[in-house]
This record gives sequence, structure tokens and C-alpha cells, in this order.
Amino acid sequence: MVIDKFFILKFLKFGVVGFSGVFVDFGITWLCKEKAKLNKYLSNAIGFVCAATSNYILNRIWTFQSENAEVATEYGKFMLVSAIGLGINSLTLYLLTDKLKWNFYLSKIFAIGVATLWNFFANLMFTFK
Repeated sequence: MVIDKFFILKFLKFGVVGFSGVFVDFGITWLCKEKAKLNKYLSNAIGFVCAATSNYILNRIWTFQSENAEVATEYGKFMLVSAIGLGINSLTLYLLTDKLKWNFYLSKIFAIGVATLWNFFANLMFTFK
């Protein structure tokens, strides 16, 4: 893999899409946790899945400009990568909130950052190769 201006541009686009996903993720998580009174991990998972779906659509169109006609297969790959990312996200969240006693939402920011690195490289090399 060569790190050139196209790679950096792709990563920046992925970051912009991911940043938009943060609003979806936090918004849905907050609604589920604070308003619906769901468990914080379930709320986190619901927010993450909603954000992953919106991220798939934006990444397919803008970041990776995929023309793959097998959208369902590609979406499945993206969601598999995202599910692993959710595991990474949740483990990070658990360690920071339950073990280190950090604030839930501050911990969530860190968890998103860790999962973002996994998601970019896995999607680059697997989903949208």
C-alpha cells in the first residue's frame, strides 16, 4: 500500500464521513440511553449500527466511489467490518468507563477513534478493494 495524495484524500474523506457518523451515533445513543432508558451498551450498539449504515452509504458514494453492482454483498462486508469495529468500540468503552471510571461520553469519543482506524483500513482492503 502506497501512501500518496490519493490515499490521504481517501482517509480525509473517510474522516469527514465518520465525523458525520459521530452525530448520528451520539444522537441515537443519547436518545436510547437518556430518553428510552436503555442499557448504556445496548444504546451504544444501536447508535453505532445506525451510524455505520449512514457511513456505508456516504463512503460508497463519496469516499470509495464504489460501482460494485452487488450492493447487498458490499453492505454485508461493510457491516461485518463495522461489527468488529463495534466490538473494538465496546471493549474500549468498557475499559474506560467501568475499569478506569471515565465519563461515558468522553470514553465514547476515544472508543470511536480507536474503531475508526480499524474501520478505515479494513474497508480499504476488504470492503471496497
